[in-house]
Amino acid sequence: MSGVTELSYVVYEVSDLADWERFGVELLGMQYGGKTTRGFTLRTDDKAHRWVIEEGAEDDLVASGYSVASAAELDALAGKLRADGVAVTEGDAALAAERKVDRIVITTDPMGNRIELVTGFADAGTPFESERLLGGFVTGTGGAGHQVLLSGGVGREDYLHFYNDLLGFRTSDIIVEEVAPGVFADLIFLHCNPRHHSVALGDMPFPKRNHHFMVEVSDIRDVGLAWDRCLAAHQPFHMTLGMHPNDMMFSFYVETPSGFNVEYGWGGLLIDDATWEVKTLDQLNSWGHLPAGPVAEMLAAGAANSKIGH
Repeated sequence: MSGVTELSYVVYEVSDLADWERFGVELLGMQYGGKTTRGFTLRTDDKAHRWVIEEGAEDDLVASGYSVASAAELDALAGKLRADGVAVTEGDAALAAERKVDRIVITTDPMGNRIELVTGFADAGTPFESERLLGGFVTGTGGAGHQVLLSGGVGREDYLHFYNDLLGFRTSDIIVEEVAPGVFADLIFLHCNPRHHSVALGDMPFPKRNHHFMVEVSDIRDVGLAWDRCLAAHQPFHMTLGMHPNDMMFSFYVETPSGFNVEYGWGGLLIDDATWEVKTLDQLNSWGHLPAGPVAEMLAAGAANSKIGH
């Protein structure tokens, strides 16, 4: 099936560049890519960048870059979008150079998120290096990672038409869980390569367009080390260590300086489309992934009840 092949990069507009550099490099173990006219880039592999950090007031996702296999397929995909009534514009040479791609076509999903369809996403001139990681980040054919976007009242039929029917994603599975009395998280997970999902969309209580971006590491010890670094830096945790029942990711969620989250994980499931069966699950987490506040209270209560040192 033709369409996008990976989530190649994301662009965030942030209000505090210095805090974001500290967060990405010192806490997450990314590599500083280079200074740009509006900010800087972060690397997680041998690509020129995976995250583009731009200064501004949004403190949220402002663009998602998806790769397409060839110029001919990009033309076909752009034509398919236009035929469906979706506005598409060709990016200029300056934007292509900034994004480090051969060509860029811009459109918008039904929630208003900017989508950049690209070919020829460039490698960096030097190998990836991190002073924090024992292993590396898992990218390759799976792309940069995955992101979870809020539907903002747009119907599932509308955004699935865009992502599945037009961009060529396939459904992985669905999770519907009552997270509070009468409050539901209802998410559908989509893939465009063997990574369990490159994007998930749906309704859940959260103030941003972007709930989180997931980065995966190849060495489980790096999850623990990143947890320790974030803990020592007093970086807020959205959810503690845990595991999801659908992609089997062992991870924690840490809050970025912009108020959305990064899921930092290991061991994500890969999909074989020839044998995969779509299922609907009723829980977001197999274990763990608890809110930090209640966990802190439980730890404090346990410390108060401890017989050691009393």
